[in-house]
Amino acid sequence: MKKILFTLLVLVASVTGIQAQSLYKTVYERATAVVNNPASSDEEIQINQFKITALNYMSMMIKKRGLKKDSYFYDSQAVNMASFITDFLANLENARSISPAKRTEILKIYTDASKYNPLFKDTDKEKVNCYVDDRSTQTPFCLDTDWEKAYDQATTLVKAAMR
Repeated sequence: MKKILFTLLVLVASVTGIQAQSLYKTVYERATAVVNNPASSDEEIQINQFKITALNYMSMMIKKRGLKKDSYFYDSQAVNMASFITDFLANLENARSISPAKRTEILKIYTDASKYNPLFKDTDKEKVNCYVDDRSTQTPFCLDTDWEKAYDQATTLVKAAMR
């Protein structure tokens, strides 16, 4: 838990020092660096590959639909996605120490939050749920997710579940 919090603090501190670079780009570049680092574990690569895929999906859908989004939108989605994943991993580890049933409950809270807070309402369920349907993934989340809403929902539900 301390390691995750430290990583988040380092990310926030380094991001606040970068004036000309958006948070979206920072999250993307850091995920890419982890994926391309030969010293990264398989788990780290898998988690960061999901981040890259989710950010690419979001950008592609915005362009495909001709939507106009400002940098705040991109930044908010990227930061909320990174926080969602970080909190998921931490809460899953905490729940694992309680019981297998609690771990399953936390997993369901996060998976459902990503599935039931769509950003684009994409009808290609096979594509958007490819990570949800993959039993071996570390990040069983939907690509078509409003990360801000999903993060808020998961945070609220996990607080209640962990009492």
